Amino acid sequence: MQLEAALPVGADPRRHARALAKVHEAALAGHTLPSHPRAVIAASWQRMRELGLDPDRGAPAPVLAPERLEARRRESGLAAVLPTLRGGLISLAEQAVHIMVVVDAEGRVLWRDGSTAVRRRADGLGFVEGADWHETAAGTNAIGTALVARHPVQVYSAEHYVRNQHDWTCAAAPLHDPRDGRLLGVVDLSGPASTVHPTTLALVDAVAKLAEAQLRTTHLSELERLRGLASPLLAKVKGRAVITDPHGWIAASAGLVPVGRIALPNDATAGRTWLPTYGNCLLEPLPGGWLVRIAEEEDAPPARVVLDLRSSRESTLRVSGVAGTWSHRLSPRHAEMLYLLARHREGRSASELSLDLFGDAGRTVTVRAEMSRMRRHFGGILLARPYRFADDIEVVVERPSEGEVLPHSVAPAVRA
Repeated sequence: MQLEAALPVGADPRRHARALAKVHEAALAGHTLPSHPRAVIAASWQRMRELGLDPDRGAPAPVLAPERLEARRRESGLAAVLPTLRGGLISLAEQAVHIMVVVDAEGRVLWRDGSTAVRRRADGLGFVEGADWHETAAGTNAIGTALVARHPVQVYSAEHYVRNQHDWTCAAAPLHDPRDGRLLGVVDLSGPASTVHPTTLALVDAVAKLAEAQLRTTHLSELERLRGLASPLLAKVKGRAVITDPHGWIAASAGLVPVGRIALPNDATAGRTWLPTYGNCLLEPLPGGWLVRIAEEEDAPPARVVLDLRSSRESTLRVSGVAGTWSHRLSPRHAEMLYLLARHREGRSASELSLDLFGDAGRTVTVRAEMSRMRRHFGGILLARPYRFADDIEVVVERPSEGEVLPHSVAPAVRA
């Protein structure tokens, strides 16, 4: 998507900040707005109002204890790319009077580097290592809003929902695990509002993409090592089988047309299970992955599909049948598409889904590509012509008890 800087081209920062302050106060008072905030900001403010967040102080959560912070750093999957993030941003942060901040997928600040003076100012806000900077705690801000919107965000001055952040500007970009698309966290540059610059967001986004590329290279190296173990092992296996890494990426196969990746259960364990790609299977653990043997008896189809959208941070697909329950984390786009198909059990054509997702019936190439990826994962569940859930499957959508379904989504049919 096209990046949207917080400061319009040619705008005077101080004058723009004053205009934003008037919009912010009018919005909080419920008065007619003198002008409209950007869409990403308006959506976030709406979430804050629905949450009942205090615009004077937010809802600060306790700072993590040092031992819990260290555990979060290890669990985040971001330590490996920290040198890349620092190499791309720290020198700029110090020169531009900013700090670089890395948070995990829950919004907890894991690392903070850069200008000493700005770090002291951030201390006064509670913007410290171990703090919760998700929207639900800190209000509209680049870090928390990027975690919800799932795309790069820059926030300037009174675009922040909580008043004590109006002297700040920040630009943040999400970091994803290339192995499964899972959101790992966000990298951010923050500083005094007077230091706002329209190119900061593009730089942060570029460095985030560089870090993701490093993770992808590391994953390919790990997959190649697994492939070296897999080939001689598969030569001894009778019947059809594949060897995958823990995330379902296939290193080698025997008796099957190989696909790039299969959807494994989130909590995969050794034994019999049902996989959408192959039906009934036997999973055997290997160092660094799984041996997946395809059962030769007739497949027992799943009976029930649950699309779990209760969390604003992660969506899950659960499938139940005679072989037990299988679950898989969904990317934001796949969660949107499955939600729309659950609402239209009769099915949707590519042009209809394109209109649902983008407000434009002509983006069918994108829709078909995404549906092809999903059907490779969920072939026993999803049918084509039109795209739909299989007729004999019960489909249940679990919605949040409060707030919107898929709050990060901007798809017209989801928001409707």
